[in-house]
Amino acid sequence: MENKIVFFGDSLVAGYGLKDPFSESIPALTNAKLKELGLKYTVINAGLSGDTTASALSRLGQVLNENPAIFVLELGANDFLRGISSVLIRSNLQLIINKVKTSCPSASILLLGIELPDWATGWHQSDYSGIFPALAEKNGLSMVPSFLKNVAGIRELNMYDGVHPLKEGYEIAAENIWPELYRIIQERGSLTDLL
Repeated sequence: MENKIVFFGDSLVAGYGLKDPFSESIPALTNAKLKELGLKYTVINAGLSGDTTASALSRLGQVLNENPAIFVLELGANDFLRGISSVLIRSNLQLIINKVKTSCPSASILLLGIELPDWATGWHQSDYSGIFPALAEKNGLSMVPSFLKNVAGIRELNMYDGVHPLKEGYEIAAENIWPELYRIIQERGSLTDLL
């Protein structure tokens, strides 16, 4: 059976603004690395620019039809930029996690946390940054605390909007995600060996 890794998220997964998202986005870079290592996984880019945790919920069922072995969840940045409350963001993300666990009980879930750039420090920043660790702990999920580490807020790695990385920024983000993703792949491999 084909093993699939689904990246479910917003423009940061879709590869917004890149010349060639099919080769330069985080899912594409991950796919290239898997092939290089001879790991038999197919990567699906289920990123949609502008997606919020609420709008993503409405398309989740269709994505879960792919029956992913690993589900990478990256959402919340658009909610924050729109001033949506951290309580609602957390609740929507929990609903997504519940649906994945129900529809694909054997799937591993990797949660991508987002570090906000300095310009985004508003009154509810601490509430927002606490969402991801709290969800990971409650649901026993693997997590990358800040997949945009060494990218967010660094002018030369981001587009003029200060939000979306350039090609070089996405490369760093993919490297930030890789160690945890690879750990999950190895863990799943040893479980398969035991069966």
